[in-house]
Amino acid sequence: MTRVDDIAGRVSAARAEAEARGETFYPGPSRIHLAAFPPKERWDDWVELESRDWPKRTERHYLLVPTTCFNCESACGLLAYVDRDTAQVRKFEGNPEHPGSRGRNCAKGPATINQVTDPDRILQPLKRIGARGEGRWEPVSWEVALDDIASRIRTAIVEDRRNEIMYHVGRPGEDGFTERVLASWGVDGHNSHTNVCSSGARAGYHFWTGIDRPSPDHANADVILLVSSHLEAGHYFNPHAQRVMEAKQRGAKLIVFDTRLSNTATHADHWLSPYPGSEPAILLAIASYLLRNGLHDREFMRRWWNWAEYLAAEHPERAPVFEEFEELLGELYAPYTFEFAAAESGIDAATVQRVAELVGDAGTRLSTHTWRSASAGNLHGWQVSRTLFLLNAMLGAVATPGGTHPNAWNKFVPRPIHTPPHPGTWNELTWPLEYPLALNELSFLLPHFLKEGRGRLDVYFTRVYNPVWTNPDGLSWMEVLTDETMVGLHVALTPTWSETAFLADYVLPMGLGPERHDLHSYEQYDGQWIGFRQPVLRAARERLGEQVTDTREVNPGQVWEENEFWIELSWRIDPDGSLGIRQYHESKEQPGTKLSVDEYYGWIFENSVPGLPEKAAAEGLTPLAYMRRYGAYEVRKGIGPIYEEPVPDDQLVDVGEDHFGRVYTRAPAPASPNIVPTAAPEPDDHGRRPVGVRVEGAVRRGFPTPSGRLEFYSRTLADWGWRDQAVPGYERSHVHPEAMDPDQVVLISTFRLPTQIHTRGGNAKWLDELAHTNPLWIHPRDAARIDIGNGDLVTVETEIGSYVVKAWVTEGIRPGVVACSHHMGRWKLAAQGENSQRQMMATVDLARDDGRWRMKRLAGVSPYRSSDPDTARIWWSDVGVHQNLTFPVHPDPISGQHCWHQAVRVRKATPAEAYGDIVVDTAKAHEVYRRWLELARPAHRHSPDGTRRPYWLMRPLKPAKPIFNLPAEDGSPVREGEALR
Repeated sequence: MTRVDDIAGRVSAARAEAEARGETFYPGPSRIHLAAFPPKERWDDWVELESRDWPKRTERHYLLVPTTCFNCESACGLLAYVDRDTAQVRKFEGNPEHPGSRGRNCAKGPATINQVTDPDRILQPLKRIGARGEGRWEPVSWEVALDDIASRIRTAIVEDRRNEIMYHVGRPGEDGFTERVLASWGVDGHNSHTNVCSSGARAGYHFWTGIDRPSPDHANADVILLVSSHLEAGHYFNPHAQRVMEAKQRGAKLIVFDTRLSNTATHADHWLSPYPGSEPAILLAIASYLLRNGLHDREFMRRWWNWAEYLAAEHPERAPVFEEFEELLGELYAPYTFEFAAAESGIDAATVQRVAELVGDAGTRLSTHTWRSASAGNLHGWQVSRTLFLLNAMLGAVATPGGTHPNAWNKFVPRPIHTPPHPGTWNELTWPLEYPLALNELSFLLPHFLKEGRGRLDVYFTRVYNPVWTNPDGLSWMEVLTDETMVGLHVALTPTWSETAFLADYVLPMGLGPERHDLHSYEQYDGQWIGFRQPVLRAARERLGEQVTDTREVNPGQVWEENEFWIELSWRIDPDGSLGIRQYHESKEQPGTKLSVDEYYGWIFENSVPGLPEKAAAEGLTPLAYMRRYGAYEVRKGIGPIYEEPVPDDQLVDVGEDHFGRVYTRAPAPASPNIVPTAAPEPDDHGRRPVGVRVEGAVRRGFPTPSGRLEFYSRTLADWGWRDQAVPGYERSHVHPEAMDPDQVVLISTFRLPTQIHTRGGNAKWLDELAHTNPLWIHPRDAARIDIGNGDLVTVETEIGSYVVKAWVTEGIRPGVVACSHHMGRWKLAAQGENSQRQMMATVDLARDDGRWRMKRLAGVSPYRSSDPDTARIWWSDVGVHQNLTFPVHPDPISGQHCWHQAVRVRKATPAEAYGDIVVDTAKAHEVYRRWLELARPAHRHSPDGTRRPYWLMRPLKPAKPIFNLPAEDGSPVREGEALR
């Protein structure tokens, strides 16, 4: 018997034994029935031996309570081990009932216990005394904070200053709850971090499919093509990494485009290290190869591409038949040879050809993905995802086993208990007229807009967001946040101290992942699931028979969860219901009383999640009790090609059809809910609701694009002033060699460390010990040129300043390119004292003279005594350098994405320069902002229909449709359909 046969036999025997006991069989990562995953039948009393008491056998009895991780957007399942004797959480491990993560977690999941027990966390509401940033605080009650904040918001609403209210979120961690809160206030005040993160990739996917994210079926792919370090640091990386490695074990080929030798690249069959920004040139060379060799799926392209629209708009002289389009397509991409790709990228032509051959062999089992990476680094970076998905669209590898799906088909967003209407206002501080096609808010331009007098903020919330540190040009943020004429009241909703929280008027302690409620569903395989984050101590006590009505009863100190906070705040803004706000935060079961979180989630699970009530009833549970017990539920799997589904006949009554087969209702569509499901087509410009697309005589569901098909040709781009960018193409980046001086190199600052979490990583001691610094990756050839060795100090000079950092000389980066992780360089001013985070924040002096900011490091971190004995064992002092302060803003004129790559000069530091020195000229930063602003093509010059923005494009919080009309120059509304030229 072979070892494999022996293992298989043991697995079968173990399964039979577990099933005979009536227990769930969890095979575990090794496929052997180990006790790594406690059977769910024993979650009420799980027994383990206390490891610290060895050799004494001390039993620990635990309640196991599911929740989800909040340390990235994967929302992997966690089990909290709640000690039945002390009612405290001892540790977090994986939840095997979670369909996405399947019981497995990366380092960040178990490190949640560090965040919960962090001795430096914020445990009570604090109010600023003295000047902003002075570091003086006094404890206040929640009552005082709520009344003050609510009064200011109410006054702004009554005085019709709704655009002075803004909520700025980093990692949402939930599906739409706070967006609906803002909508209930009638406020277009949602702001996000997305345009410093992923809107470049989103735009490319959205112009193709009408949906802004991909969902690759890695597990069933034959070829996996990643333009990123996706395996360890990309979007949903733990659930995806599992499936990528499963595919590799099955024989699939992994291709990675990443200029840096990432962990993912070390697992690749083919690692390509291209010159930054050249990725679309390689992808188009692959597309050209597919066309030349007839490897494209002609039938899929004929049925599902909008080629007829392209011919009509761009080549009306040609016959409207697919063969004509096919010929034009070959001509369009003929210049993209392997030699051209090699010249642009620095990758050998033979390597590009070999990769193209693998892609061609994949057929419909090609899974692809890009997210931040090149699409976030480069001017025109959105063409990275546009050209990457082109390969799927050419091979018909769209929503196939092993192919790439639009994410909305593998994501489940339930209908909420209340749906407020669309706000009746448009906030140009987040959605300026210069960027009508931006996929998300122009958040990183806010300081410049405020300095220009475009508006002001009376109440500004930052929530799990740290723009002073995370965003480019952070000192411009500091200038604005310390000016009370620009920002009247700054409320930081945060579990931990940050550079931005230091500049707040109120710091309000919000719950960490295991201390709050959220719903989420993410695209991680060809299926749909919904996850339930919950306060684990509340759930544990309720399981033991106690009643808990407020998370402050069980959370540490006075820590509150945001759902309850927003409901309470909304009631205080509108105590008598006269503003029309309170109704969206009232109970349906007991009208006139506040909505509880139990009713909110209970209603959703009972009414909006197909199959969940029946599944729960089979176990004698309510749907809410089922989700509190197991933490996740798989709604469907094997979703497949939704676009092929026939539209039912009863939906085809009184419909019309355009010249290209788009079928729509003749009558105006009813008002859509405020949070529009991402897979539903938006009404067209006449208010008609698209219902499908005619394909060979049958009306099929199609895609939520204007044409109903995959849009190789984007009429939207063409009509809004970007005809030259309307098809997948290659435009050279702002860091192309021809755009830089001979002594400049490209700085890549977008890569993530797999064990850090932006701001929230600083209060997780295990993660801090694993990764706490960010040296500059530099190739030996470049190091020799400037005469530096490993560990030497180098000065990196940007357009607006410089920073001093240590060098790491490595062949893991291509010559002419340097790289530095954006996770590090946390800092605090000496005045903050113990009101700070002490494990990952250096103490600095920050001064301004001659119009320049200068930061000097006074001290790194060091051991200190606290309630956690491990803080006395801190052995590291270096916490890296904050490079983002020295980056000016680079808004892509189409997607709105900040283009992170920098053209820099790297030199050996002088004796007068010290590690961590930073110099920034914010006046120059504003000049760079103005220069990039000139690249934009504003709506008031290019709108084809008199609107601010195409209505069909996604927007997290969408105003009412009439608000989309452009204002006239005197501020009065423009009639619908009347364009301003």
